[in-house]
Amino acid sequence: MPIYKIILRNNGDSVSKNLETELKQLIIDALALEDLSVADIDSEDALFNGGFELDSIDALELGLAIRKKYDVRIDAENDDVEKIFASVAHLAEFIESKRA
Repeated sequence: MPIYKIILRNNGDSVSKNLETELKQLIIDALALEDLSVADIDSEDALFNGGFELDSIDALELGLAIRKKYDVRIDAENDDVEKIFASVAHLAEFIESKRA
């Protein structure tokens, strides 16, 4: 494998982790979860359905915050919307795919 691909992969992992950290802070800020810190949110934790127990209003608020910050729209009619909002890691993956 060429070296430049390895460098890009390692850089991509770093970008992904940075995006996940940003998203964790965005969740805290957008949903006024002052009692949580970035360290309290695991990137793989479920945001809905047994995780942080966010509801549909939270999803709308978070979707708007993501749209404002990253200029990425998450369409509620998208068949994968539940998967997209499943965790911080899934949100980061979706945003990265739309920004690429």
